[in-house]
Amino acid sequence: MMSFADFHRRSIADRDGFWAEQARLIDWHRPFDTVCEYSKPPFANWFVGGQTNLCHNAVDRHVATRPDQNALIFVSTETNEERTYSFRQLHDEVQAMAAVLLSLGVMRGDRVLIYMPMIPEAAFAMLACARIGAIHSVVFGGFASGSLASRIDDAQPTVVVSADAGSRSGKVVAYKPLLDEAIRLAAYKPSKVLLVDRGLASMQLEPGRDESYAALREKHLGAQVPCTWLESTEVSYTLYTSGTTGKPKGVQRDTGGYAVALAASMKHIFMGEPGETYFSTSDIGWVVGHSYIVYGPLIAGMATIMYEGLPIRPDAGIWWSLVEKYKVTSMFSAPTAVRVLKKQDPKYLKQHDLSSLKALFLAGEPLDETTAKWIADGLGKPIIDNYWQTETGWPILTIANGVERAPSKFGSPGVPMYGYDVKLIDETTGQELRGAGHKGVVVIEGPLPPGCMQTVWRDDERFVKTYWSTVPGRLVYSTFDWGIRDEDGYYFILGRTDDVINVAGHRLGTREIEESISSHPNVAEVAVVGVADSLKGQVAMAFVVAKDAGGLTDDLARLRLEGEIMKTVDQQLGAVARPARVHIVNVLPKTRSGKLLRRAIQAVCERRDPGDLTTIEDPTALAQIQALVAGPA
Repeated sequence: MMSFADFHRRSIADRDGFWAEQARLIDWHRPFDTVCEYSKPPFANWFVGGQTNLCHNAVDRHVATRPDQNALIFVSTETNEERTYSFRQLHDEVQAMAAVLLSLGVMRGDRVLIYMPMIPEAAFAMLACARIGAIHSVVFGGFASGSLASRIDDAQPTVVVSADAGSRSGKVVAYKPLLDEAIRLAAYKPSKVLLVDRGLASMQLEPGRDESYAALREKHLGAQVPCTWLESTEVSYTLYTSGTTGKPKGVQRDTGGYAVALAASMKHIFMGEPGETYFSTSDIGWVVGHSYIVYGPLIAGMATIMYEGLPIRPDAGIWWSLVEKYKVTSMFSAPTAVRVLKKQDPKYLKQHDLSSLKALFLAGEPLDETTAKWIADGLGKPIIDNYWQTETGWPILTIANGVERAPSKFGSPGVPMYGYDVKLIDETTGQELRGAGHKGVVVIEGPLPPGCMQTVWRDDERFVKTYWSTVPGRLVYSTFDWGIRDEDGYYFILGRTDDVINVAGHRLGTREIEESISSHPNVAEVAVVGVADSLKGQVAMAFVVAKDAGGLTDDLARLRLEGEIMKTVDQQLGAVARPARVHIVNVLPKTRSGKLLRRAIQAVCERRDPGDLTTIEDPTALAQIQALVAGPA
């Protein structure tokens, strides 16, 4: 077996040869002429001249060899539904959806905006778009009307696919009124809206515009819609990610490069085999849902679980019961979800047969050592952190156990993956920092490997300016994250370069302070933000959820815990890193997929507008912070 170091070295030194080999993992309708065309840096074109189709690779090619194997497993603990689709049934449903979209006027290159809960029809719509060569743009279900309107204006979709409602913690979230208001606000008006009626909320249909999916599916069930063979470099989808300006930033993905990247990652990183089951607890509104709920597992010939619900409802054993029932081999979740489970009785980790599970993969938030150790001990399984971005589409840093077994280091997402020429750069000089222990900006030398963003949708200039122009004298892709590397080549991420706190001239990463606070035995979760201060420029403000909240019955107990935490930071990082205040809260504000809303916390602390909060899990979380920071310091 080749060592991973040699595997990675070859991916950089013999880029074309390496990726030509990986390209054999998918089907090509027409072979490519050029592996990587990089004549106009930083724009990379992969597998030029080749023709393929994402839907063919995810569905059709498996119908021939494993038609009756599970492909899509839908589980909703919100509506108590469970439905399983074989590859043959998925093929039928995707063709019906494709026929419906064609009947509504969708053509190759047209955009289809998908604003859906976690239901099978959302996956059918994504795969149907890929099948007919339409570009899908998924917007997280329940997103606010104003934000949705800006995405409608940017994508200019021919059709919007939506539903009556989603459900969260047993509460119905009506989507249709939000969508109607978004279309009213948008300058661009989609010609058709296709609606799935789950029977959760009443809907007012707009005559001439709104169409019932159930009625059109009935009409088109049994339709034969062949795959449209696309150029490898044609756009498969756009996905909006946050930027520093109000204008949405559409990450544009290609077709062939993405298919190859996912196929390779399923083999080398996630150790997936045809016939196995993959379970990602994310949402299709995020990049993880695109790559590792819908496309990646299906391309690998695996069954994929699509889960609607919480990790603790009906109880904290729900995920592990699904692992047992469907013999899940690879599972993907977020550290924040693990921290939620950490507050529950640990008996739930031991109640189910997890013998099928090879590893639990975590990403989305930095994984602190305490949380990683807790879940590793609880499950008795390898915990593999990984670090990547919407822009890259698949992991930048992790452990590729499918190439060579290597240990995880708690606190580190791992080492650079094949294809990524990762470096640490001094932000002021642009010089590369070699050796261990140097703190710098994590950057990637071009070209970005297959599967990464091609550009910003309709804005090449923004792509170059945002990602490739921040390091003096160097055309490198900036991740906007600080990192250090140890003597074994493992990277440790220290937080965003734009989340650096400058306290009286001392530059501190919020991640470092969070790590220190997390080491206190009574800390379950922590968020640290930099808050403007008239004397010091900025100060660190910490918000902590205690493990033993029941013991904090009065102000004195809370002040005692605050003092202990301050002392911990003093001892580990020095007095300069000590937060100005440590506020004890019941819950931290997070999105429904588990990401901490640090910028919203910072805005509240600085008495600014926290912005769009429609994706917040618990609206009382920010109100509690507001009350704390408004009170006496």
